[in-house]
Amino acid sequence: MDAATGRVLVADDQADVLEALRWLLTGEGYEAEFVTTTDAVLERLRAAPFDLLLMDLNYTRDTTSGAEGLALIGRVRAHDPLLPIVVMTGWGSIDGAVDAMRRGASSFVQKPWDDAALRDIVEREIAEGRAARSQDRKQQRDVEDARLIQRALLPSSLPRIDGLDLAVMWQPAGGVGGDCFDVIPGSGAVAVTIADVAGKGIPAALLMSNLQAAVRAFAQDGASPCAVATSVNRLMSRHMISGRFVTFCFAWIDPVQQRVTYVNAGHNPPLLVRANGRVDRLTEGGLVLGVFPDATFAQEEVPANPGDRLVFYTDGITEARSASGEEFGEGRLADAAVACRGETADEMNARLTAAIHDFTGGVFDDDATIIVAALRRLTN
Repeated sequence: MDAATGRVLVADDQADVLEALRWLLTGEGYEAEFVTTTDAVLERLRAAPFDLLLMDLNYTRDTTSGAEGLALIGRVRAHDPLLPIVVMTGWGSIDGAVDAMRRGASSFVQKPWDDAALRDIVEREIAEGRAARSQDRKQQRDVEDARLIQRALLPSSLPRIDGLDLAVMWQPAGGVGGDCFDVIPGSGAVAVTIADVAGKGIPAALLMSNLQAAVRAFAQDGASPCAVATSVNRLMSRHMISGRFVTFCFAWIDPVQQRVTYVNAGHNPPLLVRANGRVDRLTEGGLVLGVFPDATFAQEEVPANPGDRLVFYTDGITEARSASGEEFGEGRLADAAVACRGETADEMNARLTAAIHDFTGGVFDDDATIIVAALRRLTN
């Protein structure tokens, strides 16, 4: 490794420690910067890239427990998941080391340190950090390619039929994800399907693609929702990874017959928002898909009139959290949907999305999908 290009940020509140580390690190050719508070660490990291953070656990306000330093590790990890963090403390213990490592520290050094050992740790961690970043860039390119492929598999446009308008918001949490939706036109009706594969990332996206292909194959010729769920479940049970499952909802929306026929396999219940403000939850169905191949499913038919709105969603919506950790919840979603039930599908979708973004600050920990179906009067 070319040590001269290594940039190290050092955080400690003791002047003698900083001076000793200055001599050690600059003598080895590292470019080092020094701060004395936890807030200053984040300021420097936001201002410029570093190859390593070498930090104390104890600061002026808390000289024994290490709580300030342990909290800082989480803040640094949120800012830069790949930055190597080497923790130093004069009050070190096995428990403290374990806690620091669990929170994301790479190595643990107890004061007073051995210069040769510390040099080895710094060199090793910077080398491993650079290798991780190089691999991460490749993985990011792979994830971006997978995201583009996944998005291409989802509907690029929504069908237009008399008496029904549709709008969708789909947001994967990490580039690719396990949320799946589809809109399949039929004879005078439209099938809306929404699903959530347990897990995240490329494995979930692969299962999602398999699920989507199966639904399209089994939903031909106006197949009943329970028949679709039964067939898809049997197929997914043969291919599902151990410990995974799929929540699934499939609904035929018929604006001519003014009815919705659906099956719900363990999915968040869609909200049928009536024109008068009443909200019905579509819960009939059965177990999640992919666990029991011989599971059976029940379907239900409910009336749906012009002015009614259907809101399909995944748990990434209701479990989205505010900065204080509070979940958005089904109640807030229902209240927001009732408040804008007189608007078009596009307007309602935009209003619901904005309400969730305002609540979370735009941060989603899970894949998030909303589908709004607005029934209106037939023009023919």
